Amino acid sequence: MKGLGSKITKALQTGTQLVCTDNSGAKIVEIIGVKGAKASKARYPKVGVGDVIVVAVKKGNASMKKKVLKAVVVRQKQQFRRPNGVRIAFEDNACVIIDDQGLPVGTEIKGVIAREVALRFPKVAAIAAAVV
Repeated sequence: MKGLGSKITKALQTGTQLVCTDNSGAKIVEIIGVKGAKASKARYPKVGVGDVIVVAVKKGNASMKKKVLKAVVVRQKQQFRRPNGVRIAFEDNACVIIDDQGLPVGTEIKGVIAREVALRFPKVAAIAAAVV
């Protein structure tokens, strides 16, 4: 996985509910774990844009409900700063369901995704409507 040039503010933690912005069948998911989390004792692991998370599907198709899947965070409300000084913030917290190889499960993504995700997951960027 490619490293990011910008320092992403970690705004989401376990228990946070996100919108699933692809057409995989999940609508609302909850973060239940973080892949490669490095947290101090008695602290919740935090994630930001471009991080891989483990989610449980809360709302969606009957076939998707209660499943545990991997996802990547593509948008977050908390602003973060890019190396050129621009600050980016989105209207909602959103993720895209991926498989073990990092390929998206859905075939299209509603809304925009961050450029940091596009650099790290090019297949996700290929099906996105726009990259900001």
